[in-house]
Amino acid sequence: MKTEAQRMGVLARLRAVAHATRPYDPEFAEAMERRWATLPDIVKTPGQIIGQHGVGCEGTHGVFPKCDLKCTPCYHSRDANQVRVDGTHTREQVAAQMGLLRTLRGPRAHTQLIGGEVSLLPPDEHAATLQIMRDHGREPMSFTHGDFDYGYLERLALGGDGGRRLGRLSFAAHFDRFMYGRRGIERPSSEQALNPYREAFTHMFAKLRRQHGVRYFLAHNMTVTPGNLDEIAGVIRDCRTMGFGMFSFQPAAFLGDERRWKERYREATPDAVWAEIGRGAGRPLGYHVFQNGDVRCNRTAYGFYVGDRWHPFLEDDDPRDLAVRDAFFRHFGKMSFTGTRPALLAARLSRVIARHPGTVVTATRWLLRTLRRVGPVRVLRHRFRVRPVTFVMHQFMDADVVAPAWEMMQRGEKAQDPELLETQERLAACHYAMAHPEDGTLVPACVQHAVLDPAENAQLRTLLPLIETRPGQSAAPRHGGDVRRTPHGAGEAHP
Repeated sequence: MKTEAQRMGVLARLRAVAHATRPYDPEFAEAMERRWATLPDIVKTPGQIIGQHGVGCEGTHGVFPKCDLKCTPCYHSRDANQVRVDGTHTREQVAAQMGLLRTLRGPRAHTQLIGGEVSLLPPDEHAATLQIMRDHGREPMSFTHGDFDYGYLERLALGGDGGRRLGRLSFAAHFDRFMYGRRGIERPSSEQALNPYREAFTHMFAKLRRQHGVRYFLAHNMTVTPGNLDEIAGVIRDCRTMGFGMFSFQPAAFLGDERRWKERYREATPDAVWAEIGRGAGRPLGYHVFQNGDVRCNRTAYGFYVGDRWHPFLEDDDPRDLAVRDAFFRHFGKMSFTGTRPALLAARLSRVIARHPGTVVTATRWLLRTLRRVGPVRVLRHRFRVRPVTFVMHQFMDADVVAPAWEMMQRGEKAQDPELLETQERLAACHYAMAHPEDGTLVPACVQHAVLDPAENAQLRTLLPLIETRPGQSAAPRHGGDVRRTPHGAGEAHP
């Protein structure tokens, strides 16, 4: 017979299992409720994700502003490229920013490790920074121009003993024809000319998974101007099978260093950009099923490819699909999927389903309906291979409206001018926050780049000045002196 101590031990273990598999974390749910309460009424729609299934995305700032490409346009301030990359500074600042985000926005969120070019960080410092972010409950995504080598990626993912130190990597790679200085293609003549470089980038991650079992998620970013608006569709069609799980497009804004403003950016309107994305996807895209903040800032279409055809998970003109969305928010919205182990997630889902068995009927009907739309024959022909791909458009605002609108918000004033009022609404609904531990505040990304970056980078220029070299001396090698790759796999030694 079991002793009293053994029975108590069993009960303790059962309580621990019940606690670990509870469907949602009360702290996460409370953080969402606080976020929902701060949203303007105009964005409190049935499809709003913020406050119903998350608190929004986050990003770092002032942690490594330097970049080694020259791009037009760019949201960097004039001083950004005059700041030295310093791993200690990066880790300290990221830890402080993540601490504040953890306090104010709860235990889970997607956070972007962004500033200048992330691969200028030594691999060990990069890996340590990603771990800091994970230690604070963040799922990190590194932002890059993608012009680095497999050796850098391998040293990032593996420790000194050759073992895996990072089981999963997320990268967002920015490719567009107005980025100048990429190795092998200094000034691209078209977006199509960059396709071999896009493919080389994704192949590095596929190789890393084959050789070391490191999982990955890749997003493709592209700034849109009137000069490449009509190339969006071709980029999507050419790159849809390369391994990107997201295609994100940002119409250029008058933000950052005005010396780089070369075109009439606003001629590439949000509607025109979104129409081109739909042309690349092969069908018009709805963006009201799910909203991330304000649709004047963000448009999103979630779906999947079967073969060469893209299909949305939910159709925005079908009430049955909208009912599926509403049921998801109602029963699963408070659950945190980010950073949750698959087995634990399955256990939590099972508890929700046991409590609400009608969700199985709802899901089954949706699955059968989606199968009919895609076509059973097509699904069979492609052996049930489904590739989830999300399309996103982020519309940043111009500095000349952000600055006065933000100043008024800081004074508690509501703008009367329609343009400034719209700006205030969009800032209040911002999906993308950055943390300032020095005063305990969070700011929208547009405010960071339009208002705060110039002074911040000027200070960093003094704190972390570039290391000058005398004639005949070499500066520190880029990416640790890796062998540089060409799109076709050949390499040349680079000092």
